[in-house]
Amino acid sequence: MSLSVTRGLDMAVAGSWQPPRPCEDYRAEWELCRSARHILHHYYVHGEQPDCRQWLRDLASCREWEESRSPEAQRSLCESEQTRVQAAQKHSLVWTLRQRPPADWNLPLPQERDK
Repeated sequence: MSLSVTRGLDMAVAGSWQPPRPCEDYRAEWELCRSARHILHHYYVHGEQPDCRQWLRDLASCREWEESRSPEAQRSLCESEQTRVQAAQKHSLVWTLRQRPPADWNLPLPQERDK
């Protein structure tokens, strides 16, 4: 178990832990994932239909946490959000970032030089 998940469980014992998002956000994400527009877009980009089951599991866990303060629901939400953050960070940048501007950045553009 990672440090952030452990920290979240410690906060739940103290009574101050809240889900990373309101339950309404999980419901909205699940409904968006199931929308025709999203399904068509996802199929066009990835060649397969989106898997919306994780949003539904997160919604169920959030509601379970609100109703019974279940440690399993809390653990599930923490791990799901952590997985989501890691997936977003695994993609590398398309462009290489410059440390400083090019030496000739202030020279006139080629079409301006021809005039």
